[in-house]
Amino acid sequence: MSNIKNTTDSFDGNQTCTDTIDDFRNQVYSTVYSMIAILGFVGNGFVLCFLIKTFREKTAFQIYMLNLAVSDLLCVSTLPLRVVYYVNRGNWFFGDILCRISSYAFYVNLYCSILFMTAMSFFRCIAIVFPVQNLKLVTEKKAQVVCLIIWIFVTLTSIPFLMSGSYQNGNKTKCFEPPPKDEVTNLMILHYIALFIGFVFPFSVITVCYTMIIRTLLNNSMKKNQATRKKAVWMIIIVTAVFLISFTPYHIQRTIHLHFLGKGNCNDELYMQKSVVVTLSLAASNCCFDPLLYFFSGGNFRRRLSTFRKASSSSMIPTHKKKASLKDKEDDTFK
Repeated sequence: MSNIKNTTDSFDGNQTCTDTIDDFRNQVYSTVYSMIAILGFVGNGFVLCFLIKTFREKTAFQIYMLNLAVSDLLCVSTLPLRVVYYVNRGNWFFGDILCRISSYAFYVNLYCSILFMTAMSFFRCIAIVFPVQNLKLVTEKKAQVVCLIIWIFVTLTSIPFLMSGSYQNGNKTKCFEPPPKDEVTNLMILHYIALFIGFVFPFSVITVCYTMIIRTLLNNSMKKNQATRKKAVWMIIIVTAVFLISFTPYHIQRTIHLHFLGKGNCNDELYMQKSVVVTLSLAASNCCFDPLLYFFSGGNFRRRLSTFRKASSSSMIPTHKKKASLKDKEDDTFK
């Protein structure tokens, strides 16, 4: 694979062009990934520890949150490797296996996050729009089954991302670089499968669910339940923001860039390469948004956090558990 180079090299060997994009890329990625790694570790680490300590009081919504936190932590745990790579101006020191795992973990997190958010949105829609059916459809066991299916589906379908590893380019070992031209066709097929199954379909489901939730919340009958309205509104705001900020720009840019490869001049290619850096950074930032979803959309989480802070000894936990049990059952309905 030593023939693989940055796509900007294909334009008359213009070294200045390559140097410009490499400098920009190294500075942005090393800075942004460092910030995401720190915020992601702190935010998701706290949420995961908290959910584990209160796991006996688990609800369907918390099961989705727990899996989302695990997915985020798996991704941010590989970001320091990327930071070292870009700080060293694109030189990989960690071997071929870790190169493949780092790429794989990024895409597993990306599509697990999308599908977990879609599942949470769908079942909250069921809970609010069809409250009677909700009693049977939204349960802890069903949430566990859905999460297991998502993990299996995403980890298996993301296996092609394990195919691209590190390679030697001059005196440097490269990783995370653009594919060679002869692999673009295969990459295009993989892209469109991921685009429709991993983004277009989930985003369509979320749009329909949120439309139904908003219509239901506008009814007079729902105005009495302010807690339900508040949690549903926060979920709509946060999930929509994550899709618009993190997921949508990345998928749009990736589609345009794959069609653009090798068809423009050097300046156009530089522009496309820089847009890759920006949108890929935004896609990785979804790890930082998810703790906001845990806090603002999970009313039970905030109540337990307040109680957890006030607890001075383990002897208080059983009392808290009894008082919380009825509330937990309400949260099982995603309201």
